Amino acid sequence: MSKNILMLWLGMFIFFLSCDNDFNEDIHTVFSSGDANFSKYIALGDSFTAGFRDNALYISGQKESFPLMIAEQMKRSGCQKFNIPFMADELGGIPSAKVDNKKILVVAEGSLAPVTSKGVGTTTLANIYSKDGYQNMGIPGAKSFHLLAAGYGNPTHLASKKSNPYFVRFASKPNATVVEDVMEQNPTFFSLWIGINDILSYASSGGDGSAVITDILTFQNAYSTLVQTLTSNSAKGVVATIPDVTDFPFFNKVSSLPFKANQFTLQQIKDLNASYQKYNSGLDQAKTKNLITEEEAASRKIVFIEDKANGAVIIDKNLTNLDAMGLPSIRMSTLNDLFLLSVSTILKTGGGTSKPIEDQYVLTDKEILTIKEATQAFNETIETVSKQYNLAITDTNSLIKNLKTKEGIIYNGVSYTNEFITGGFFSLDGIHPTGRGYAIIANEFIKSINFKFKSNLPSVNPNLYQAVKFP
Repeated sequence: MSKNILMLWLGMFIFFLSCDNDFNEDIHTVFSSGDANFSKYIALGDSFTAGFRDNALYISGQKESFPLMIAEQMKRSGCQKFNIPFMADELGGIPSAKVDNKKILVVAEGSLAPVTSKGVGTTTLANIYSKDGYQNMGIPGAKSFHLLAAGYGNPTHLASKKSNPYFVRFASKPNATVVEDVMEQNPTFFSLWIGINDILSYASSGGDGSAVITDILTFQNAYSTLVQTLTSNSAKGVVATIPDVTDFPFFNKVSSLPFKANQFTLQQIKDLNASYQKYNSGLDQAKTKNLITEEEAASRKIVFIEDKANGAVIIDKNLTNLDAMGLPSIRMSTLNDLFLLSVSTILKTGGGTSKPIEDQYVLTDKEILTIKEATQAFNETIETVSKQYNLAITDTNSLIKNLKTKEGIIYNGVSYTNEFITGGFFSLDGIHPTGRGYAIIANEFIKSINFKFKSNLPSVNPNLYQAVKFP
């Protein structure tokens, strides 16, 4: 046999061997649901369950929701169908409900920037309820107690914001609750990932008072009732912890010291410091009168320094009220504060120097602590209830934190981090994942299900799904 023929046979052998390895799981593995029954899997949750991304719910995103990925794997072990209440188009907007289109990436002023897609969305509030029901019951915007609220899908309650436009589209009847529509389908297995919006609405409004964190007792009662109801027909399931939302790039993209060294001329710095001289002197007087401590006076001083990164001037409602002295509750941001992604345009138009940045654009250290304490309390509830009802639990909180490490999370040689736009995991809203991010989440759910119920659902390949689309 010649050398060339030998090499040809060797190459063919390696090719078929590699193909067998790639598809070995599909060809030779006998898949089992273990101690679970996947014949009627239903996913219950909020926007993360629905497949929301790029600040909208649209068809491509729904087709890459993590529950659908799981359902596709469950079909090997008995799952029969998984219907989704699809939006009408790829824009995601609902004009009659003032819901915006998705964001896309464009080149603006020489750099990449997310903007809202142009065009008029074709999705309406017309009800599309199906007698077969929908197995993806993710409702964007839903909080824990909303899933138990009668009339959450009632169109007459939209003006008062007691109902949700997404659920209005596919609720079985106006006064049905989300969990009632789930139970009508008699699920044999469920996933429940809820609670993020109970905290996120507060965080994404900068803790300005326009939204509050759900109190722990309300969350405990809602969560326990949901799980008790979902398991009442002997269904098994998987739940997930709540990520610390301050780990999302929406709260980390803009530096807490936004003004770089040498960004201002020496004259600009002199002018800024001169404009705050009266304010700083007033703080000294307040300290002398024992109205504030020496520490607070020092923390409130507004001083811009040459050749150094400077914080922005922000409003902080947690400071001592000195309105009687004509002194506003302002200070310079520090490394302990977090700016929201939405502050970007404010900084570009001069906010944070002579004009303080409003509360809605920044999370102070105290507000961050409030978020972290609530997250811990909610997750303790989730863990307790999951043990009480013998459910699998997925730790998405740790998953999101792993994205913040230098290496991030690596799948098949591709690294995923929490970097905005370039990290691969998060979409253009800085909060919700890309298709690839949802695939990573799906794998974490699958891992938890397999471990708890002795099933052997195969994982998915995140690299096969969509990341951020570049222009």
